[in-house]
Amino acid sequence: MSTPAHTITGRWQTRLDDGRVRCDLCPRACKLRDGQRGYCFVRERRVADIVLSTWGRSSGFCVDPIEKKPLAHFYPGTAVLSFGTAGCNLGCRFCQNHEISAARQWDLLAERATPHMVADAAVRHHIPAVAFTYNDPVIYAEYAIDTALACHEAGVRTVAVTAGYISPKARSEFFAPMDAANIDLKGFTEDMYWHLTGAHLRDVLETIAWVAERDSTWLELTTLLIPGHNDSSEEIRSQCRWILRECGSDVPVHFSAFHPDHKMRTTAPTPPETLRRARSIALDEGLHYVYCGNVHDIEADTTTCASCGHELIVRDWYRLISYDVTANGTCPACGARIPGRFDEGGPGEASAHSFQVALS
Repeated sequence: MSTPAHTITGRWQTRLDDGRVRCDLCPRACKLRDGQRGYCFVRERRVADIVLSTWGRSSGFCVDPIEKKPLAHFYPGTAVLSFGTAGCNLGCRFCQNHEISAARQWDLLAERATPHMVADAAVRHHIPAVAFTYNDPVIYAEYAIDTALACHEAGVRTVAVTAGYISPKARSEFFAPMDAANIDLKGFTEDMYWHLTGAHLRDVLETIAWVAERDSTWLELTTLLIPGHNDSSEEIRSQCRWILRECGSDVPVHFSAFHPDHKMRTTAPTPPETLRRARSIALDEGLHYVYCGNVHDIEADTTTCASCGHELIVRDWYRLISYDVTANGTCPACGARIPGRFDEGGPGEASAHSFQVALS
């Protein structure tokens, strides 16, 4: 039998003169009357306030390799305890986790998972990091923040996998306790964003640039390339130029292959050649660390020193074949600093395969 969700009052809201309450967490700015839910489903108006109805509840836990998030420069080879809740503040027609993000029968999915229970589980299973993923942690920001703080108390790192659709008012509080973030840049045109995600590109770009300016949260970017929608050479080149200008040449960028799913089951999967073309464009434009995801491509999974070309980390899918980064995070061949977070003791020894774990 499911346990009723614990609700907490939302941190970001404004009472309006017409009696509604506006949620200030994300750019949607949902204006709610008593009993109404926001677009995300998990934030709702109860009497005078907007509350988060899923604090302390999870849709399940899985141990993943950190490379699956994907993060290529954040403690390579280590494991991460991944979990999410329900709902989302985007409406991606191509969502590959739509059973969770579009869920409307929350009690069928949820199990009790307080912040300290999550942190304790990571410690008990000897997992060095927790990832907020599967659906977007922005919509359960209070829960993600509380869990991140509990993890830090226990010596556990935290990772946010997010679309970056968050308001300026909430950005600093949300990202402050996140040690790393992978932000989905789903395309580089407003038309694509609006018609395929129901969101706006400008807000995501502002979030990415804001995070890139701060050293406290390690940043990597991912773009799912969808044939006919965001995979033209011109769009990819424009996107890469923007990344170079706003984030610098060292931010890792991942181009991932689309597979037909959710409301786009008749769209063709991404050819591997499209990913390789995107990677070539990104490298030509001056980005140093570019990877391909959801396809088997050892060359495109390999981390190479941008200064001398030495192979630093060779991967086969999520398995590390070789690791040659010094204890202080430099290239052993030329001494150049490798951007990222690296353990002085060397790479982790996490399984290349994901598996589910019980919280208690």
